[in-house]
Amino acid sequence: MSVRPVVITGEPVLHRVAARVEHFDDELAALVADMFDTMDAAHGVGLAAPQIGVGLRIFVYEMPNDDGVPARGVVVNPMLALSKVPEGRPDPDTESEGCLSVPGEHFPLRRAETAIVHGQDLAGEPVEFTATGWFARCMQHEFDHLNGKLYVDRLDDKQARKARKAVKAAGWGTPGHSWLPGVDPDPFGHDEPDDEHDEL
Repeated sequence: MSVRPVVITGEPVLHRVAARVEHFDDELAALVADMFDTMDAAHGVGLAAPQIGVGLRIFVYEMPNDDGVPARGVVVNPMLALSKVPEGRPDPDTESEGCLSVPGEHFPLRRAETAIVHGQDLAGEPVEFTATGWFARCMQHEFDHLNGKLYVDRLDDKQARKARKAVKAAGWGTPGHSWLPGVDPDPFGHDEPDDEHDEL
């Protein structure tokens, strides 16, 4: 088990559809263990395999929820069924997301309030649950990663312009950028008192 570098927007693996997992073996278990280690070191609440440079349809999460779902888990080959996304502009105070692959930034985004998740566990057995609220947001965010989308790709025009400026100012948007959780400075300032972990 080890912490792996988190790749940053502009890395090709983040912008293409990930491949379905076909083999449920020790290699998959080792990958998922590394994903949990990386997520934990980054103080994230979710991590998809493409974020560590692996183009497979897997994500891990750690998020307490009110849906009766274990707070820590992995979903392999997920599919999501979503409720309708509410209309109107997102509230910057209650609907802002962060992403470990767009480190240090937060932008508001409206998401569906409910997500029905179907997938497999590490043994290839079926997994199914319903997520609501921020847990549903987490599921949607990670699922997007498996389809080559970052949350900044879904922003409204105003927020998308801000995101593009932030990415350009940081020098991202091209291959070769990453950061190593636990070694590089934490881009979200998780060492600060009272910081809430909401990066995905």
